[in-house]
Amino acid sequence: MRFLTGTLTLVLTVCTAPPVVARPPARPSQAPRPAPVAEGALGWAGFADEGIIPHTLAGASWRGYVTRYISGGPELQFMTGPGTDRDLLLTGNVMVDILAPTTDRPGRTTPFVALGGGLFLNSQGVGSESYSSSEGAFTAGVGVREWTTDRVFIAVDARIGWEPHVRLAAVVGVALR
Repeated sequence: MRFLTGTLTLVLTVCTAPPVVARPPARPSQAPRPAPVAEGALGWAGFADEGIIPHTLAGASWRGYVTRYISGGPELQFMTGPGTDRDLLLTGNVMVDILAPTTDRPGRTTPFVALGGGLFLNSQGVGSESYSSSEGAFTAGVGVREWTTDRVFIAVDARIGWEPHVRLAAVVGVALR
């Protein structure tokens, strides 16, 4: 009896439901790519040593979309640590949006993955001398971006990188149309 009741309910629901008109998705070749974006970031970075060495982070980046999901471009981060500890990180980043774009920009709420590689520069005072070094760097992480208007978004991201550090940042971006 339960099977018959369930089947009858399903048939009535399907038969009386209003028709849904499906629009086929645009082919990737026809869909516009999102506009390039400029971003500014403020946050915190913690470098691993015998403990965590906290740094304040400020950064800027530009990204252009090469497909509807993938964008890339340079990012410059300046970090201020304790005393005279200063770091500069210049990377070329690739961002992969996890959700499909809806128009000429990514979806309203878009999780993303970030990968980058580049150059890490450090400068700090040691006694009465100044010490500086440079080495290769990478960064990788995840975040989520929320469009507040058609041109402005806010985002948060968490990344790890080399020189060994963790980065947590708030980002504001503007689509350059």
